[in-house]
Amino acid sequence: MAFASSVEEFEELSTLTDKGQTTVPKSVRKALGLSAGDKIAFHVGEAGVSLRRADEASDPAIGSFLSFLARDIERHPENLKAFSPEVKKRLNALVEGVAVDLEAPIEGDVDL
Repeated sequence: MAFASSVEEFEELSTLTDKGQTTVPKSVRKALGLSAGDKIAFHVGEAGVSLRRADEASDPAIGSFLSFLARDIERHPENLKAFSPEVKKRLNALVEGVAVDLEAPIEGDVDL
């Protein structure tokens, strides 16, 4: 989870029980705005594991659909097709002259 620049980074320790359960430390709950009954999500990647607040407002079908696509691509890579020259031309026309700064902050509300 990317924190706003005003949030100080910190680390907390928690003990895992025999049942695989743990307590989210109070400072982490406070930083994420968590309270009893809230959902959390763990993300496992090359850099390690991160924890974030899981917002119920997001569509639960999206994760399942993306997992389905990933499995299908893995099982049937032959089904992937390159864009036709006509589609490439249309896409290029749609973004021609549009400046993009990938380092610029995102303004407004963003669902992640």
